[in-house]
Amino acid sequence: MNTYRAKIGYARTSTVEQNLDAQIAALNAAGCGMVRTEQKSGASLKGRSELKTILDFIHPGETLVVTRIDRLARSLSDLQVIVTRLKSKGAHLAATEQPVDTSTATGKAFFDMLGVFAEFETNLRRERQAEGIVAAKQRGVYRGRLPKIDMATIQAKLSEGMSPTKIARDMGISRGTVYKAKALM
Repeated sequence: MNTYRAKIGYARTSTVEQNLDAQIAALNAAGCGMVRTEQKSGASLKGRSELKTILDFIHPGETLVVTRIDRLARSLSDLQVIVTRLKSKGAHLAATEQPVDTSTATGKAFFDMLGVFAEFETNLRRERQAEGIVAAKQRGVYRGRLPKIDMATIQAKLSEGMSPTKIARDMGISRGTVYKAKALM
């Protein structure tokens, strides 16, 4: 039985002005038999043809190797899509500069913890934002988003005798909103 498991390297920079040499050298040193490169933004999976090729053709037991997880994906959801795709094919993910290797229990645990901490950070950011809004409202500095619907205009049109259906159609709003404005008259 052949126990050789191919390692496929993936190096990415966001722009063509950035240099891929350090990543390529690290991936070669990690034993990657093939290294695919891309100079595209990592903000999305769209348009990343080299990554798509790897994900389409990777075989069971093979490992996709990157230098750092952020070279692969910038969002947790994109990263989860990639890992799910690898897992469905029986392949793994490893990083040369981080203790990520989904072929081992420890590597899987570390990878899962990265996800937990990323979600925790997002929730903390939302809480801080909400606290900041409350404080700004108390100081009278924050008024929130301006309403998209001008109730006075709706009421004026109703007063002119325009039908709720026509008002809703002309203003791109629901008839329910027109009836709410009418109830406030």
